[in-house]
Amino acid sequence: MMKDFARLAKRIRTAVDDLENVVARCEKALARSKTSADDLYLDSVALNLEGFYSGLERLLQLIATTIDGKLPHGAEWHKELLDQMCTEIPGVRPAVFSEKAKAMLETYRSLRHVVRVIYTFKLEPEKLEEHTRALRPTLIVVRQELGAFATLLEQRARDTAE
Repeated sequence: MMKDFARLAKRIRTAVDDLENVVARCEKALARSKTSADDLYLDSVALNLEGFYSGLERLLQLIATTIDGKLPHGAEWHKELLDQMCTEIPGVRPAVFSEKAKAMLETYRSLRHVVRVIYTFKLEPEKLEEHTRALRPTLIVVRQELGAFATLLEQRARDTAE
């Protein structure tokens, strides 16, 4: 289990760095959409917004399987996974995310679904801009809370090794 904790902590830190790259790409695409008549940059914004949550969700699935030992199933599993990560499991782990983070992430969870089922050219540019502007503050909270969780896992790995 010690190695699992250490590996998961490292994976969390790497994933957060990857999310930083996604946020930067989203911001860059939005800036280019403002200076170009080419609305294809907005497609990039939409896909990177979707990629932000999808990447985070893959990490949450890993936490759920490695630490919790269970993944939600059924039509609402995406929502249930986020709920699971915002709930303490006594004797197993604290909540990974706060209610503040959950509220911020809920926007991107919902948007992930919309981007996947609607043509990107049908998305509202104003909404994409709004979501992009809120993305960096969301990343700051996610980085802080996942960082604290990774530190806890590293401590558990050290404690188990002793």
